[in-house]
Amino acid sequence: MSKFRRLRHEIGSGLARCRRLAAVAACILAATALAMPAAAEPIRGSGSTFAFPIIAAWSDGFLRDRNDGGDFVGNDAGVDYEPVGSLGGIMRLAQPEIDFAASDAPLPPAETSKRGLAQFPIVLGGIAPVVNLDGIGPGRLRLSGAALADIYLGRIERWNHPVLRELNPELALPDLPIGVVYRSDGSGSTLTWTRFLSRASADWRQQMGADTVIAWLRGAGARGSAGMIEAVQRTKGAIGYAEFGQVRRSGLAFTQVQNHAGAFVTPSPEVFAATAGAVRWDAGQDFHADPGDVDAPGAYPLTAATFILMHKRDRSEGRTLRTLYFLSYALDKGAKEAAALGYVPLPAELAGTVRDYWRASLPGGAGL
Repeated sequence: MSKFRRLRHEIGSGLARCRRLAAVAACILAATALAMPAAAEPIRGSGSTFAFPIIAAWSDGFLRDRNDGGDFVGNDAGVDYEPVGSLGGIMRLAQPEIDFAASDAPLPPAETSKRGLAQFPIVLGGIAPVVNLDGIGPGRLRLSGAALADIYLGRIERWNHPVLRELNPELALPDLPIGVVYRSDGSGSTLTWTRFLSRASADWRQQMGADTVIAWLRGAGARGSAGMIEAVQRTKGAIGYAEFGQVRRSGLAFTQVQNHAGAFVTPSPEVFAATAGAVRWDAGQDFHADPGDVDAPGAYPLTAATFILMHKRDRSEGRTLRTLYFLSYALDKGAKEAAALGYVPLPAELAGTVRDYWRASLPGGAGL
């Protein structure tokens, strides 16, 4: 055999061996892939920025609980939550990959029935007016609903306005323009805020009304609770509104608010809990209620609740059940996390009513 033919033969034999080895390697890789569990899909939610900090904390806690051998047969991928605002969350729930929406603006029963949705509260809290004024600390400034309405309508433009001085005779309010900040996205916080202003001011009620999105007359828009707080922090003399726990952690000053009975109330988890305790939570109406519409003497008029919305029929039983395991963690083991962040966990009786509602309304809920 010539050197050329011998070389060609050796190359051919080598290539054949390579092909056999490649085939074996491919089989090994395929068998390994079949033996490995499929990548877990996260539970997907979207909506309220009011509730974003606590949902993020619950997601972390849920994963830790699973890793420590907790009782919940959940999903090791955790929760993927987009804080797009209450209105955005409800809209995204129509997307097939979304398992739940979180909203501070509950839908009326006729709407949940039409859309085939279950709706129930998951956590309580409050909206606080927040200001950036030198020398005025948290809880010192007093504001009425009528004064807040006039600020946002443009009738009160400076901090030393006579109406504000009369409400705060002990404070040296500065001769400084009031920088109004509002939520530009569809927000349950805006609904809570504008409902309060509508009750306190006939002019606001007639001109502006209450909704998750309104046509603001003045000021600068901000997206999300974090965006609201950042905008107020940037501007001396600014005023805005945001979830109390986030406001408190920001270091900005929150104000006392005059309630429907005429008393000035400082926001706190304790007053949110007392106010929400006076609400009639009706499972037959999908828990549709407004915690801010309580006339008790010590009630805080900007108390709010975050509601979870889920499909009754358009998601598989397995997907619904894994979401309920996460929410079950939130009601039980997540109560301490909620309190630590300035929210109010659901009272035990209300949490029990919510569980009964799951069993009656959602596929797989009867197994909880």
